[in-house]
Amino acid sequence: MERILTRIAAALDRAAEALAPFTSGKIEAAMKSGDDPVTQADIAVDTALRSTLPLPGEGWLSEETADDPARLDCDRVWIVDPLDGTREFVEGIPEWCVSIGYAVDGIPVAGGILAPDRGLRILGAVGEGVEVTGGEPVQPARDIRGALILASRSEVKRGEWQPVFSTPVSVRSLGSVALKLAMVGAGMADATWTLQPKHEWDVAGGAAIVRAAGGSVADPDGAEVRFNQASPKLSGFVACRKELAEQVLELIRQLP
Repeated sequence: MERILTRIAAALDRAAEALAPFTSGKIEAAMKSGDDPVTQADIAVDTALRSTLPLPGEGWLSEETADDPARLDCDRVWIVDPLDGTREFVEGIPEWCVSIGYAVDGIPVAGGILAPDRGLRILGAVGEGVEVTGGEPVQPARDIRGALILASRSEVKRGEWQPVFSTPVSVRSLGSVALKLAMVGAGMADATWTLQPKHEWDVAGGAAIVRAAGGSVADPDGAEVRFNQASPKLSGFVACRKELAEQVLELIRQLP
């Protein structure tokens, strides 16, 4: 895992170099199928990561690379999102990041995120812990009351989190899925979840960081989340400090 973290750190450095010519809030975007934006920055970072990370025998899954089914035959797979939160990147909202995840036998075991506009870099691997540059942890909640939950900015806008506002938790909305997960792993929040389907590349890097910190990552029913599936989309996820896992799942079950 130490060697894998070294490779992730080097790849984040390459991603930073690829991003240097671009400025958040001052870039044009094209629309992909599904009304998702893509920019030249997404493509540049994808190229940098793909040329840096995978070695022979390792699979590759990225939002900006055509999916190769050969990854399904690999035990070790890189799952990356060159820019998670492209919409925020285009709008100049500092809630986007580069996300790198490394899964072994379907389980995310190492990951890294780089959020240049926030001066934040988080690396983590199971058995190696989490390293944070540019962020400060919050006081961990002892139970669900007063816990800081990071919510999807778009889900909050659609009113999906309205029932949560009447519960004894504190909610903060944020754009990037990977960034929210990594912040939980870094101790900068207590939990995050979504009950909406998400692609594996949105989740893998941040989920690995949560697991590296000893946290819990499950599907909305509490089952283990598996990656490198033929259809790389999750039904949703719940990520939190391990000691809060049962309370968070119970809170979600009670929501209308």
